[in-house]
Amino acid sequence: MDQAISVLFRGLSGSFFLVDTGRHEHEQAVVAVQDGEYLGYGYIDTLDTYGTEDLLETIQPPYADPDAPRIIRGFLDGRKRLKKWVSKAFRVLCPAPTKSDRRRHSNRVIFATGKPFFRPTMNKFILLAFSLPIFIGILAGLPYRKTAKPFHSPAERAFLRRHWPGIFSRPTAGPIRLQAPDDLPVDSNILFPTAKTCGGCHGYDPLGFAMVTTGGQDVNVYDAWRSTMMANAARDPFWRAKVTHEILVNPAHSLALQDKCTSCHAPAGHYQAKLKRHQQYYTLYEMYTDTLGLDGVTCQACHAQAPARIGSLHSGALYFDTSYIRVAYGPYDVPFAPPMHDFVGITPKYGEHISDAGLCAGCHTLITGTADLSGQLTGATFVEQATYHEWLNSRYDEEHDNISCQACHIPQIPDEIIISANYQFLTPQFPYGLHELAGANATMLKLLKNNRARLEIPATAAQFDSTIAATLRMLQHQTLEISLEPRILNGDTAYFDLTLRNKAGHKFPSGYPSRRAWVEFEVKNAAGAPVFHSGAYQPDFSLKGEDSGVEPHYHIINRPDQVQIYELAPGDVTGAFTTILERAATPLKDNRLAPQGFSTDDPAYDTTRIAGHALADPDFNRYVDGTQGSGADVLHFHIPLNGYSGTFSVAAKVWYQSMPPKWMAPMFAQSTPEIDSFRLMFEAADRSPVLVAAVAIQDVPVSPVSAPEQALCAIRLAPALSADGRVRVEYPAGVQLKQVRVWNTAGQVVWDKNTGEIWLPAARGLYFVEIRTDRGRVVRRVVRCG
Repeated sequence: MDQAISVLFRGLSGSFFLVDTGRHEHEQAVVAVQDGEYLGYGYIDTLDTYGTEDLLETIQPPYADPDAPRIIRGFLDGRKRLKKWVSKAFRVLCPAPTKSDRRRHSNRVIFATGKPFFRPTMNKFILLAFSLPIFIGILAGLPYRKTAKPFHSPAERAFLRRHWPGIFSRPTAGPIRLQAPDDLPVDSNILFPTAKTCGGCHGYDPLGFAMVTTGGQDVNVYDAWRSTMMANAARDPFWRAKVTHEILVNPAHSLALQDKCTSCHAPAGHYQAKLKRHQQYYTLYEMYTDTLGLDGVTCQACHAQAPARIGSLHSGALYFDTSYIRVAYGPYDVPFAPPMHDFVGITPKYGEHISDAGLCAGCHTLITGTADLSGQLTGATFVEQATYHEWLNSRYDEEHDNISCQACHIPQIPDEIIISANYQFLTPQFPYGLHELAGANATMLKLLKNNRARLEIPATAAQFDSTIAATLRMLQHQTLEISLEPRILNGDTAYFDLTLRNKAGHKFPSGYPSRRAWVEFEVKNAAGAPVFHSGAYQPDFSLKGEDSGVEPHYHIINRPDQVQIYELAPGDVTGAFTTILERAATPLKDNRLAPQGFSTDDPAYDTTRIAGHALADPDFNRYVDGTQGSGADVLHFHIPLNGYSGTFSVAAKVWYQSMPPKWMAPMFAQSTPEIDSFRLMFEAADRSPVLVAAVAIQDVPVSPVSAPEQALCAIRLAPALSADGRVRVEYPAGVQLKQVRVWNTAGQVVWDKNTGEIWLPAARGLYFVEIRTDRGRVVRRVVRCG
């Protein structure tokens, strides 16, 4: 053991501290070496006084690092002019400042001797950062060894166990078949290491240095990823069941169906089989016993994609860099390559394309072949999903706002983050992308969380809770905004306009066609009794009044059995609704809310078409002037009054559902091991739809006075838009004014007099004016705009 340690740290001698610039101007970094052994790394405050013991207390023990001695040695050799402070056992070595340094900086460290040591301040660079490029260039140029090599050498593992036993005893939640990183060899025949291998450095840091925000929050990549839908794409029981359902319908296409589906849900296993074993097909049953396949959309499924064909591929076609030295593209310049290159067999490189939305195109645009009812391919195709193309046909694409998929689904934080748990001397990187990968399928995430053991999912309940919370934030804060505005409120009908505006960079909903959103609209009278209710869901989570086939898109809703559902509804060759994707021939309906900037004239419209009645809706994706690109839909509700006079309470809600009953029923009518297993999980799951947005108006006054009453029709407010709050009631001769009452949208009375002069409150917004006369009662609207 002693011999191994001496080999690991040879090149250093004596005991000393290296002191240089820290993470900010009032801090310095300290490296400690004792008797030639690298002890670790810490930080001190420039305003305090330190002795030897004080400095030692700041040092945190690192993982064993074979590169540290070489870097420290190079730092010492490259700086002949070092000021020294000598104690009984240690020397303190500081870079000697230049004259310009002294003119620009006055920061200093006062040690116990009382001697000041001036040093230059270099923001955003930590100790030794300026020496790393030399060593990176040398080490990165070393030839790649194709022979199997343990993740850490026996000497390194023994050293770690002796100094930090807690690291090895920390429990993991992974299935038995997933090996620990220190037992995984680098095999040149495996193009894609599992995420567990990457987690050795990019996972939880027990020392609390790496992947931690300035506020102390752990944001490591591996733990954030492994509870996402991406990580569990191959374990998704609905997907497995649906693939077998498709095979039952068209058994002659079994191999092709499985191969197409695994290309996106198990890309590492799929492309390992194709590129290395030259297999024609990669099946579900091969995936079930394949660690790479079960890793879902694993790290290298994204980080190994080459820049050459970014954005030009679809339907599971991914183009990987399979050069002799395997690569992992990342967003940072000059990555520290030797550890990953040496221990994992992958060379990290800067790749601008890693932040390009085209990285997602290969899987998030899927075009399927169409089969007729006898199983014969017709030669036609169907766009199952085109999320990437929807982004191209939006204001968010590169030609306009240039807000990529990653900007929302891997949100960046400005904290400077050390991105490897084993190398504390690394320069912190920023901005840092949180690998939340949040989408919209909270229902499936809850199901996965509750079936972790059955599905062998290597993620904890707490990690799923974090991903579910991120998903709900995405749905409820970044997806949709809605507003409700009353229109005419007297006569035989009350009129309300509901505006829904899409805030996502693609259609809402997007992705697999089963996903849908709908509007629930409910009106109650002053006693709380229901007057009108559209879009209510039933105990089995189907919608009350929904058509058995496809509910049409509505411009106006005036009956409770009409419900506005935003969805993609596939139709087969006969024009009937189908949930069998290989039978999908045409969209019977696609009224999903378009992204802002969407246009039927865009080159990407061929894969992002609007279908059904929404095409003729003058408010769908239209501004007031009729131009396209609003990303909104205005839904008009006409509520019969039936002679009622009083107030209404009106509420509108938008719900999201990823697995509707009408999609589940045809599949659950069949039986395969996958379908039967999923049925049990599904029936025990919380299948409640997710509330995306809601808006309500209380105590809206309505009146059944007939509109043809000429005297009442002549009553109006002037001006209708008031800048100073002053409003005048104008009414014809012969009409006696009895009372004028003003309500705000919260249902509060803000004015109650019998005068024709009104002063609105200072708050801007919409107000309802109830005018009572000897001829009857009318309600008018006025807006304070100043």
